[in-house]
Amino acid sequence: MVKVGVVMMALLLGGVAIAAEPWPLGVRIMSYGKYQDAAWAHLQKIGVKHVFLSVPAADEADSVMARLKQYGLTTPVLRGQADLSKDTFAAELEPQLAVAEKMGAKYMFISAKRGDSPKEDAYRRLREAGEAAKKHGVVITMETHPDLGTNGDVQVETMKAVNHPNVGVNFDTGNISFYNKDTTAAVELKKSIRYVRTVELKDHSGEFEGWAFPVLGQGKTDFKSVVALLKENGYAGPVTIEFEGTKGVELTEEQTLDAIADCVAYVRSLGSFD
Repeated sequence: MVKVGVVMMALLLGGVAIAAEPWPLGVRIMSYGKYQDAAWAHLQKIGVKHVFLSVPAADEADSVMARLKQYGLTTPVLRGQADLSKDTFAAELEPQLAVAEKMGAKYMFISAKRGDSPKEDAYRRLREAGEAAKKHGVVITMETHPDLGTNGDVQVETMKAVNHPNVGVNFDTGNISFYNKDTTAAVELKKSIRYVRTVELKDHSGEFEGWAFPVLGQGKTDFKSVVALLKENGYAGPVTIEFEGTKGVELTEEQTLDAIADCVAYVRSLGSFD
């Protein structure tokens, strides 16, 4: 059901659906690198309420949930892991999806590689995983990675072929210029926006395959256009900040925490976030 606030805003803006509620804003804990133990208190200190974690083992879920509660955090998105090149893909994800349901995570991020498998087999396995996800009230979102999510065109091709409501796209802004030439995050997002269920905001130098992912707002990614597109299309999922730094540049703990705080402050300057 479309939320009333979105409908009212759409009417005010000539029928263009604009998300009326703030998006959950989280940080991927891996952005802290080797300082992840400091992440929990730091996120609380800078007012972040959500964090992107890898799915814990079933017997560790309770302790992770207790830690989240301790620091006033929720985890809207969990990272799952399974081998898409094998027919056991959905079975591998099933227990992880059960953990996501227990923890209240509505989305499971995956970086799925089909290997030598034909695309048709990969699509079938993703549909099977979608069925498993549906049982747990979770949506699987596929990372902006080759070769099933490299750019907007590929994402649309994959989503149309999989054709399952519980399988969508995780749109990673920085990966667009890393994996593609002569395009931008906004251009590619416009193509696949109807399939996007989770978003990662990551900056990039703009150099093809250049490992340079600076503090958000200091690279070449046009975040204002990206956020505008999300609003115009009524995007209602979570937004996660990812900071990966620059190859060969080692940051201290203080520098890492400052970088992530700067990323959060920049994103908050772009719109309304929870």
